[in-house]
Amino acid sequence: MNDSKPALKPEDQARQQIDRQLQAAGWRVQNAHAIDFSAGRGIAVREYQTDLGPADYVLFVDRKPVGVIEAKPESWGHRITTVEEQSAGYAHAKLKWFEDRAALPFVYECTGVMTHFTDGRDPAPRSRELFSVHRPETLAEQLSRRDSLRRRLRTLPPLDPAGLRGCQIIAIENLEASFKADHPRALAQMATGSGKTYTAITSVYRLLKHADAKRILFLVDTKNLGEQAEQEFIAYLPNDDNRTFTELYNVQRLTSSHLAPDAQVCICTIQRLYAMLKGEPLDQAAEETNPAEQRLRPKTPLPVVYNARIPPETFDFIIIDECHRSIYNLWRQVIEYFDAYLIGLSATPDARTYGFFHKNVVSEYPHEQAVADGVNVGYEVYEIETRIGTQGGTLKAEQPIEKRERLTRRRRWEQQDEDETYSAKQLDRDVVNPDQIRTVLRTFRERLPLIFPGRDEVPKTLIFAKADSHADDIIQIAREEFGQGNPFCKKVTYKVDEDPKSVLAQFRNDYHPRIAVTVDMIATGTDVRPLECLLFMRDVRSRNYFEQMKGRGTRTLDLDGLRKVTPSAKTAKTHFVIIDAVGVTQSLKTASRPLISKPSVSLKALATGVMMGVRDEETVSSLAGRLARLDKQLDDKDKQRIQQQAKGSSLSDIVRALVQAIDPDRIEARARQIVDPNDNPSDAQREQARNELVGEAAEVFTGPLIELLDGIRRDKEQTIDHDNLDELTRAEWSGDASENAEQLRQDFEQYLSEHRDQIEALSIYFSQPARRAEVSHAMIQELSERLRADRPILAPLRVWQAYALLDEVKPTDPLSELTALVGLIRRVTGLDTKLRSFSETVQRNFKRWIFERHSGAGDKFSDEQMDWLRMIRDHMMTSFRMERDDLEMTPFDDAGGLGRMWQLFGEEMDAVIEEMNRELVA
Repeated sequence: MNDSKPALKPEDQARQQIDRQLQAAGWRVQNAHAIDFSAGRGIAVREYQTDLGPADYVLFVDRKPVGVIEAKPESWGHRITTVEEQSAGYAHAKLKWFEDRAALPFVYECTGVMTHFTDGRDPAPRSRELFSVHRPETLAEQLSRRDSLRRRLRTLPPLDPAGLRGCQIIAIENLEASFKADHPRALAQMATGSGKTYTAITSVYRLLKHADAKRILFLVDTKNLGEQAEQEFIAYLPNDDNRTFTELYNVQRLTSSHLAPDAQVCICTIQRLYAMLKGEPLDQAAEETNPAEQRLRPKTPLPVVYNARIPPETFDFIIIDECHRSIYNLWRQVIEYFDAYLIGLSATPDARTYGFFHKNVVSEYPHEQAVADGVNVGYEVYEIETRIGTQGGTLKAEQPIEKRERLTRRRRWEQQDEDETYSAKQLDRDVVNPDQIRTVLRTFRERLPLIFPGRDEVPKTLIFAKADSHADDIIQIAREEFGQGNPFCKKVTYKVDEDPKSVLAQFRNDYHPRIAVTVDMIATGTDVRPLECLLFMRDVRSRNYFEQMKGRGTRTLDLDGLRKVTPSAKTAKTHFVIIDAVGVTQSLKTASRPLISKPSVSLKALATGVMMGVRDEETVSSLAGRLARLDKQLDDKDKQRIQQQAKGSSLSDIVRALVQAIDPDRIEARARQIVDPNDNPSDAQREQARNELVGEAAEVFTGPLIELLDGIRRDKEQTIDHDNLDELTRAEWSGDASENAEQLRQDFEQYLSEHRDQIEALSIYFSQPARRAEVSHAMIQELSERLRADRPILAPLRVWQAYALLDEVKPTDPLSELTALVGLIRRVTGLDTKLRSFSETVQRNFKRWIFERHSGAGDKFSDEQMDWLRMIRDHMMTSFRMERDDLEMTPFDDAGGLGRMWQLFGEEMDAVIEEMNRELVA
């Protein structure tokens, strides 16, 4: 005999599951013939009679009917929308015992797996998927309000723009338009430093005040971001109220599983929210690292289940900070558990981010536009390349090798069994080469006067290390190389012993530390405005992560603010420099490139080129970046002078027009005006469109305006310079070495040509080469000072390296910057066909002159006379010309000075000196 029960029909299985969901949500499920309204506040009655027949469930709250549920088998999930008309019919039908009433506002369609919901009070009722049916108290609370949330959003008042940036105004207005259109998800892409959090708080304030939102979640993925957001909420002062945000509304940053009933804004990490939904405790250490960085994840994460303490309707809005990291894998189900509008904030969204937010982008504000608007500063890249850093090394057999434990750093020695080659990727992970670290840091120290000229202290620098152990090695070597104590360089990581917030506060606000070393703690979401230099000693494969790391340097800071921690700063923060010691800028394509992609081209040349018809994107982008930097340094008088010369346009207006002229969307729109409306533009037509847009933006440029801008720049701008060290494989600006060298050559020759009639030394070399024996040390010094003031990027030692590369020669290194300058002038004017050091020229001419003097029938110089002639030769190598007065200086005075030379040469002394001046510089 078979005692097994007959299998339930799919409809009955669905109803059993729906019953369980209703009970979990606080409903008392009853049959129509056994109703007991005293059993609870919310009663779900099965098969309640209507004039259209029995409804599957009618929902009662406080003894009043408020909604219906139409139950369908699980297999109906793919066609659940076809049931909406049936369920709406029951909502409008006459209920037994409740005939004189309006239509029921809350309508659900359920399969036990899927729940759809429509609020009939909305201005345009539209079903949406829910995790579960709402709780009875939720529906009671919604009915206590006159209008539904979506109807209240339709009545948001116009935004008062006072105190807001243009990009913030656009983001808020577009977001509110998205709410009014009932788009459930929206993405705000805003460059790092442009005020994403401030924008979000402004929106939160308006939603609480004008839309009467119940509770809003600000979701982050690290504890640090949560703490920073909390501080911004505390400091926020609305433009229509004298009270701060936290004086007006209750803000709670969740540090436990307790959610305060009166909290109107909750700040929480997604890790903690997941743990709360699972009913599990969470150690705060789990909130230190963003989950996107976790390498070990469960293949199948435990699914989120209904939690009566935190029902899906807990939040009306969820703002997801750094959303490009928080919406995938395990964490997506956490976000989609809630019945809330989702608003994403990100500086670097990718294709998945756009897809998650249904391509509803309410703000597109990239890094380049932020630089052009003066909201961010741009950056330039300086590359340091070492042999071991690029090629690795070899451990030789039978040599003693030191072994060190990663954590305890306990050391021991053993003999290497056989040759072992390690790659650059293994450096500082498997193999530590202290000299490789030292070479990078020493080069960094030696180049700082060129990269940041005029500074008395190291600019605030952030070094990205590969691991904690690597960070410790860097700190020790940095302190040694810079000859500084412990406060100079500190570590900021999750595992640092000193309170990381304390170190961060010092780095942000105090003179020390000058250098902070981190693995990833302040890679994202940390505001250190005085930061001017990022040194990458670790590679990064994630495009988004690299963009976020770069974002640490983009923050603007005025001169007073910068001088508080960097006293020798001469201007406001105009840009930051990426020092790339591992090829990080080449190992992946970054979303935002250096706005100034031609750092060696003068501002005047860029502006003149655009005025004369140059239309390529690289030139226009470089000009916009250079002008944006200049704009941050202007005083009111300079701004007025420029506006008068530019026919009413400010410099920021000019920059904005240039950036918009190379914006792909604007180019595409203009190209479509060129072609037939039914055709797609060709590449040639897009180029034509770009040329037209750039041409319109360039109409403002005139000769007088360019001269004015260049003149102001001379007073305001200090351009970064660099030079190669012999022990390095390469140390230069990012880009093609030959192209950079050729550009430097052109700029240098143009400068000499433009000033040949203004500077005496150049006049002699260009126009009267026979007089070059008259060129003195003072003349070359004058030229050097003019060059340094006008074009510091054309530092002679840097130009020397460019000519050496182009001429494919390895000349003797110049003895000084001045001798390098003379050697370069000789090369430009054609006296030398290949680059040659001035000392080499003097020595070669000295040998020729002595040979000619001694080969004839006349008197030959004695040994003592030759000693004196060699002293004169060596003096001319650095002073360019010998004067009679020089004989009273070192080294001549030690050998007897003027008197002794007169004794040796007699009346021929002056003639010999003049002959040497003439012959040795020939």
